[in-house]
Amino acid sequence: MLGSTHGTLTTDSRRARVIACGEQPGPAVHGRPADVDDLDVSGRPLYSTVPDLDRFFRPESVAVIGASDAEGRPNTGVTRQLVGWAERVGARLHPVHPTRASVFGIPCVASVADLPEQIDLAVLLVADPLPVIEQLAEAKVRFAVVFASGFAETGEAGAAAQARLAAAVEGSGIRLLGPNTNLNAFERFREDLTGPSIALITQSGHQGRPVFALQELGIRLSHWAPTGNEADLETSDFLSYFAERPEVGAIACYVEGLKDGRAFLLAADRAARRGVPVVAVKVGRTETGARTAASHTGKLTGADEVVDAAMRQYGVIRVDGLDELQDTAALLARARRPQADGVVVYSISGGTGAHAADLATAAGLRLPALSPAKQAELHQWIPEYLNVANPVDNGGHPVGDWRGRKIIDAILDDPGVGVLICPITGPFPPLSDRLVQDLVDAAEQTEKLVCVVWGSPVGTEPAYREVLLGSSRVATFRSLGNCVTAVRAHLEHHRFVSDYRSPFDQAPRTPSPSFRKAQLLMRPGQQLSEHAAKQLLRAYGIRVPREQLVTSAAAAVRAAALVGYPVVMKASGERIAHKTELGLVKIGLTSASQVRDAYRELTDIARYEGVSLDGVLVCQMVERGVEMVVGVTHDDLFGPTVTVGLGGVLVEVLRDAAVRVPPFGEEQARGMLAELRGRVLLDGVRGRPPADVDALVEVVLRVQRMALELGSDLAELDINPLVVLPFGQGAVALDALAVCR
Repeated sequence: MLGSTHGTLTTDSRRARVIACGEQPGPAVHGRPADVDDLDVSGRPLYSTVPDLDRFFRPESVAVIGASDAEGRPNTGVTRQLVGWAERVGARLHPVHPTRASVFGIPCVASVADLPEQIDLAVLLVADPLPVIEQLAEAKVRFAVVFASGFAETGEAGAAAQARLAAAVEGSGIRLLGPNTNLNAFERFREDLTGPSIALITQSGHQGRPVFALQELGIRLSHWAPTGNEADLETSDFLSYFAERPEVGAIACYVEGLKDGRAFLLAADRAARRGVPVVAVKVGRTETGARTAASHTGKLTGADEVVDAAMRQYGVIRVDGLDELQDTAALLARARRPQADGVVVYSISGGTGAHAADLATAAGLRLPALSPAKQAELHQWIPEYLNVANPVDNGGHPVGDWRGRKIIDAILDDPGVGVLICPITGPFPPLSDRLVQDLVDAAEQTEKLVCVVWGSPVGTEPAYREVLLGSSRVATFRSLGNCVTAVRAHLEHHRFVSDYRSPFDQAPRTPSPSFRKAQLLMRPGQQLSEHAAKQLLRAYGIRVPREQLVTSAAAAVRAAALVGYPVVMKASGERIAHKTELGLVKIGLTSASQVRDAYRELTDIARYEGVSLDGVLVCQMVERGVEMVVGVTHDDLFGPTVTVGLGGVLVEVLRDAAVRVPPFGEEQARGMLAELRGRVLLDGVRGRPPADVDALVEVVLRVQRMALELGSDLAELDINPLVVLPFGQGAVALDALAVCR
């Protein structure tokens, strides 16, 4: 698997893992069963398996290898916690120690071979887990947890040790959590809380503490998977499993490095199909963060722009802070489907309302102006001189009597309003207490989302601790920024899943006729000449200019006559990457004499620069359009990726590009264009006609097909510029660079 310390599962080994460990292929999708042998044209899986982790989280029998009750021993505290956890989940616990008769009063056996029954879960409290794993495999144990550190997070020697551990697990029937993990899976979860839960996945256990603490605010947490170094079980396994759990309302993740990019996308796809929101902190946005993450978990973090795009493709909501993670996950787990996307800010202060409206609008939330009729209704209870268009300023006094509830109900009755945000910057009893109670009571009577921002830094006020936190229908926040982030995620998630169509269902499974043509053009380990690269594009139906490759001035003149004046002449060779900088491009040639002179000049420059040529291209001159770049690169984590952006000679300066991970459909291709800062150029500016966006989208999709079919054989493709002509006239690839692996 990419970025891991052991190889990708073959089809046979995947099938063996499914049979041995009780994993199930995904449920029927669009009327057909998902099969682990379903592969796309690049040989990668199209559906994820769902590991049966029921007996991991709720085992009937547990063995603790290296159990201890000796005072002062590190294993003693761990054993004590496991004993308590086993009692809570109703599991029979068996301590294993070679010299002890009992541990905490529980009879102890000397070895794994002496265990009295089939074991669901073995917890290894030993420094060298490898010999024990081999014993557990013989005993048909289903799950093992390795706490020991000193593996891939420590360097090459540790990575080799982890590889041996992974190899021992592979095909054994055991699923392993760790190494370098902790006790988070065996915490004390509150059983008195109801409603949809949050399931938590973290690679660093400490980073999950803020989400786990949400239980103290009345928000249910049902599972915690601390994945550690992920020698076997990884984030995607738990993501797939939690997506199928009926009690899970949202999945919260803290991710340092992904072991297998495709596995993660398939798991996220499973969650998207089922409408289960996934919220993630993914470290590695900066070079320093990526380096620190790698040293901690021993895995690649992947290029952050690609990670970000891949998460957006499958609806994973990426946040930056742990406070955002907890607040966003809590809202998504409990909030009902939006009734409308209109947001109204309601406050007792014009300044507070204006500040909240600024933040909400900047975040992309829609704050519609209330209708004149609705404003007139609100002015029955709010003085005429106050603004009630949105934000709604009540002036303060109406919240202290019967008018307060009338105002809230009137806002929520508006069919265009789906969310009410009420910022309370600080307590001002008794008015704030009455306001809070009215908001809670109104929330109980509506399907719409009511959010309260309790801005007091104290947080001990009864209105907050007893009334707001006692309500399961009001979403309570401590900062306006987190409220806006969570509401935006809530609305975007439901928009996303309502229109979601899995790209894996439509991914190509068999090569196209273009693939056979392309194979003949590939030169392993070489950069193709521009002429060969354009033949590659032509094989996939991407339009290129009329052109001929010539090796003499006379041939150039004949070619120009056939191509048609005016022409462009360019040096063509395998190792030429930046022809313009070297003076190896001549444009706008209108006569035979100019063509002869240009040929001699191009070949002279090539000799002077030491550039080897396969000839000179005589090309059709294409009328001006919008210059774009479309390309393929190979990401270490996700494999082939497709990029589109503003092109031309300033492409590396402008850096205005969007990326997607195949497979994706037309909607995602159009979404890439919408992300570009220069998108307006395609719409036509300063009197220029609109560009042929449909043709550009078609090129992106054809390049994607090329990326899928050629896979890792195509290390890089760069079409720059791709000139997008006016609407209805298509797009033409004027230049192309292709590098073969």
